[in-house]
Amino acid sequence: MASSKLQALWNHPAGPKTIHFWAPTFKWGITVANVADFTKPPEKLSYPQQIAVTCTGIIWSRYSLVVKPKNWNLFSVNVAMAGTGLYQLSRKIWHDQNPESQEVVA
Repeated sequence: MASSKLQALWNHPAGPKTIHFWAPTFKWGITVANVADFTKPPEKLSYPQQIAVTCTGIIWSRYSLVVKPKNWNLFSVNVAMAGTGLYQLSRKIWHDQNPESQEVVA
């Protein structure tokens, strides 16, 4: 049973024998780096970078469901990118809109 599932994954059009598997797999590195930045102070975050991460995640999430073969690895990494980008943007915006949070740092 497990052998047949592994063989089906191996031979899938978006399986490990294709770039359709490896590109999104390595893209997880961007999401992991963004998660690692959750501990970074909000004043050190970059609006352009987080907007790019968020927009990339949203746009490519939609695209990954339209292309053939449907690539769930690509979809999941882009949803995660959009989520982490939105979280980081919310942290940055909240910090910039609340002057009392800046007084605590000073």
